[in-house]
Amino acid sequence: MENSYRSEKQEQASDHVAPEIIPEPQTRDHVALEIIPEHDVLVSSIKEKMENVAVSVCIFQVPDKLLDGNKKKYTPENVSIGPLHRREPTKVGEDDKWRYSYALLNRNPNLEASLSICVKALRELEHKARRCYEGEIGLSSDEFVQLLLVDGCFIIELFLKYAYKSLRSRRDPIFSTVGMLFGMRNDLALLLENQIPFFVVQRLFQVVPLPKKCNESLSELAARFCNRIIPGDDEHVIQDKFNREGYHLLDLIRHSILPTYPKLPPKEDTPPKNMDCAKILKRAGIKFKSARSPSFLDIKFSRGVFKIPSLEVHGYTETLLRNLVALEQRQIDDTVQHVTSYAFLMGCLISSEKDVKFLRRREILTHDEKKDNEVFEVFKNLCKEISLKDFYYVRIFEEVGEYKRKSWHEKRRKLKHTHLKTSTSVVVFVVAILLLLLTFVGACFSILTFALHHV
Repeated sequence: MENSYRSEKQEQASDHVAPEIIPEPQTRDHVALEIIPEHDVLVSSIKEKMENVAVSVCIFQVPDKLLDGNKKKYTPENVSIGPLHRREPTKVGEDDKWRYSYALLNRNPNLEASLSICVKALRELEHKARRCYEGEIGLSSDEFVQLLLVDGCFIIELFLKYAYKSLRSRRDPIFSTVGMLFGMRNDLALLLENQIPFFVVQRLFQVVPLPKKCNESLSELAARFCNRIIPGDDEHVIQDKFNREGYHLLDLIRHSILPTYPKLPPKEDTPPKNMDCAKILKRAGIKFKSARSPSFLDIKFSRGVFKIPSLEVHGYTETLLRNLVALEQRQIDDTVQHVTSYAFLMGCLISSEKDVKFLRRREILTHDEKKDNEVFEVFKNLCKEISLKDFYYVRIFEEVGEYKRKSWHEKRRKLKHTHLKTSTSVVVFVVAILLLLLTFVGACFSILTFALHHV
């Protein structure tokens, strides 16, 4: 299939056609014409070689060991985006995506011109976009470009309709069906396999005809759409973080929740591999407090106090954490596994439903108290079958262990000191009693002797 894709590209590059006319994207009020010469075959070849080296895979297939028993947490039910799940039935079908694409592109009176501009822009990105996916994509050049076009336009129009209610139709099932929008948000933003490269959507956003009322960037629209499923942040902070580069929506979310401080190196050459649960640490004198922080990953430990930002556990928290863990298992440009480390640490703190109840009462976990067991199951199974290569909280594990050892030594010292004092007091008391008894006995003998001598 890769060879057929290359032959199609070569035919497109070698065929002589008239110079294309495309509008400059700088203005939306009029169309400025620019004559673009045909691409040189050598230029295209060099470009592809550079992309082969520079572009990393960023949309992975979830490993089978993570899918086992949890396939629903990685598979779209509401809408399919990208090539990996394109043949699977979802609530929003291909016709719905085509209608959204038509609504977006038809804002230009010349629909064919809009399509031509978009197709040309996507053909230039096609090879780079293919490189983002793990494994071979069984689509021809035209099929792949069409998929990017329809899915990309659908995402943009969905963001616009979400931001501007006046663009919605009353009968639009996405906005009129209870729970549909939340499910759509889950599938679009949280599922690793259900993504298209964000640079594809960005390029389309530059050339499609947008509503006049739209004065926001694509990153701002995406942040607004994803805000409600991102834990631990307010909307303004999220928008600022979404303006940074990201490979796709899930990667943008990951960057928006990263800790605000760098990893602290371990003190020992062999870092600890485990930590006691919350209830045992509490008995050792360690306190737990809920902390306010821009990121729920900003966990700190100091002077016997765990400060852990609150995490709201809702219907899609497990899906978010699972897919971020799956992404970090495969990501190659960022060695620190922040979310995986968080899942591992919380898995240590939570060994039973009692630990969940304790952390909920400390407002570290926020959820309905009737769901303590469900939350326990989430953290119990989150880190099964994963490899933790670079543990972010290694210093915290060391400091907790060190504090606990000192705490136990101090208690033993105090206990021995108390025991010694108690033992000494008992001896003194016994001696005093004996002295009193001896004195009493001596007095009795003296009285008896005196009495006998005077009888």
